[in-house]
Amino acid sequence: MLSEDDRASEGLDWARHALDRPALRIEPLAGDASFRRYFRLRDGREHWVLMDAPPGNEDLEPFIEVSGSLASGGIPVPAILAEDRIRGFLVLEDLGDRLLRDELSAEAPERWFPGLLDLLHRLAEDISADTLPPYDRPRLQQELELFPEWYLGRHKGIRLSCAQLDLWEDLATRLLVSAERQPRGFVHRDFHSCNLLVQPGGQLAVIDFQDAVHGPLSYDLASLLWDRYIPWPRARLEGWMEAFRARTLPEYPADQWVRAVDWMGLQRNLKILGIFARLNYRDGKAGYLELLPRFWGYVQDVLPRYPEFRDFHALLEELACAP
Repeated sequence: MLSEDDRASEGLDWARHALDRPALRIEPLAGDASFRRYFRLRDGREHWVLMDAPPGNEDLEPFIEVSGSLASGGIPVPAILAEDRIRGFLVLEDLGDRLLRDELSAEAPERWFPGLLDLLHRLAEDISADTLPPYDRPRLQQELELFPEWYLGRHKGIRLSCAQLDLWEDLATRLLVSAERQPRGFVHRDFHSCNLLVQPGGQLAVIDFQDAVHGPLSYDLASLLWDRYIPWPRARLEGWMEAFRARTLPEYPADQWVRAVDWMGLQRNLKILGIFARLNYRDGKAGYLELLPRFWGYVQDVLPRYPEFRDFHALLEELACAP
């Protein structure tokens, strides 16, 4: 099996040939939670991005398929300039390093959120999800189970009793039923400020879309609102929920939509607690642990808003399982 350095060298040699640029130089870009890696390729003033998706761990096909769908629908994405599906390499258009994360601030989100909600509307209205994997009850259930397995079990050393498991299963069932009953469409599945690149003129380009699915339309909105870097006041969250509903789902009752987004966000944030714990203990990526308190806070904010979750909220308090 090739080492990471061997993969980088192989990818550079391949890209030099694919682009007919024998003087290409390579430099690493920011890391990823998956096995994919990214590098910047340079030749004088020109530059590109090399994606390394090791076969056996990553599959290029979903990225290529979703890229085509998004581009055909007018969504800005990096163009694919060369590909080797067998060896797991792509050369992509380099859209820069200007992450939306670095542009957002708690004081002035109004500059960005109209465009963000417009982008979500376009993904829901203009991008077909018919060929994408279903984001259905079994898959959502599997994700939820990351919380008791990896966050409670591995990170906190807590094993739930039978009675406590009943409370967990009641919460999970309610969240899954809520997700099942929502309008469905294209779901990016990781729509947040680190996967949006600001382009000249302020346009937003979308990256990291290879895990897209056909699922509840509240999911990407919840992913955006419960940001990993900036906690927004509740009034703003509900304002953005309503702005999205009024444009994209005007027939959906407003009070039910807030509940649907809250519950979808709860599913996602419980899952994230489990994923970040797993990234540490299974994959040796300890940096994700420092993000646990934020997502724990999001869970603790939503649970007491709904009487259905009062007993589970009390259980978490009793177990003292905060990060």
